[in-house]
Amino acid sequence: MQIVTRPTPLRVSRQAPTTDPQRTSSDVELLDPELMVRVTGAAGANLRVLERAMGVKAALRGATIRLAGAPHDVSLAERLLADLADLAARGAALTETEVARAAEHKRAHPDVRLAELQDEVVLVAASRKIITPRGLAQQRYVRAIETHDVVFGVGPAGTGKTYLAMAMAVRALAERRVKRILLARPAVEAGEKLGFLPGDLAEKVNPYLRPLYDALHDMMDIDRAKSMLDRGTIEVAPLAFMRGRTLNASFVILDEAQNTSVEQMKMFLTRLGLDSKAVITGDPTQVDLPPGQRSGLHDALDRLDGIEGVCICRFSDADVVRHPVVQRILRAYEPRDEASRAG
Repeated sequence: MQIVTRPTPLRVSRQAPTTDPQRTSSDVELLDPELMVRVTGAAGANLRVLERAMGVKAALRGATIRLAGAPHDVSLAERLLADLADLAARGAALTETEVARAAEHKRAHPDVRLAELQDEVVLVAASRKIITPRGLAQQRYVRAIETHDVVFGVGPAGTGKTYLAMAMAVRALAERRVKRILLARPAVEAGEKLGFLPGDLAEKVNPYLRPLYDALHDMMDIDRAKSMLDRGTIEVAPLAFMRGRTLNASFVILDEAQNTSVEQMKMFLTRLGLDSKAVITGDPTQVDLPPGQRSGLHDALDRLDGIEGVCICRFSDADVVRHPVVQRILRAYEPRDEASRAG
């Protein structure tokens, strides 16, 4: 029996392999009874999530969790429990969804401690919600935005690309590193012609911009956000409204960039003025442009990779921070998306 010590309120006793060298077991003891309850969940619900995600058996015996399975899987499950104990000790709510997400991250990045990511606070929102990177890809993305003038966040929906960019923009404005925030999105027609929709131009394009308003209101008091929108300190507009402008001392976010044309992307990128920063987000697999029209995002990624001052951050389905079923849905669509891109 080997005793493994960790900088957490947790002790692991690893058992010697049985007659089957492909199977091993270990006892994980949480020294704080309250943490044990929070880590394992109501009636051990979190352990059931851990079993499915890590491919091990987990049995709760008093203050001890017995893990059994393949040596590699048991080792990963031990590390996951150590991470969960860290998070619980910091006051994190360990729902079944959060445990599943933590397990997915642990499989993708075994050596990264989840609690370390939470030390990197991006923004404390008006609701006192603390926004931090929720994975290694998000951490790299945040650091890229801090150190580069132009950053592309590329990957599937649900990876936090736009949300984190918005948080970084609000922080830059609060710290007076920029004077305004501009949020843009292409208004691509999805089955309906804008001219046939009711209302003036602002009302016609507003549904396309709604996700940007939602993210903004999640980070800032609604009255304060409205005041800044009224004064023009924060502007949410269709991409076409950027034409002919020079954006100085601004934090500019272009969302859904896969639906820009090559000319629109060039136009947007050349609006950047002094002391400004641009973040471009998009999912290359979700292009809604007419058949045969090249996406401005695809074109920019090909042309600008390796250019000084430009950073391309790529996310995968392993980085999705929505419901775990979203990851499984994305993987189910992968063969079709790859065939589409090949064609």
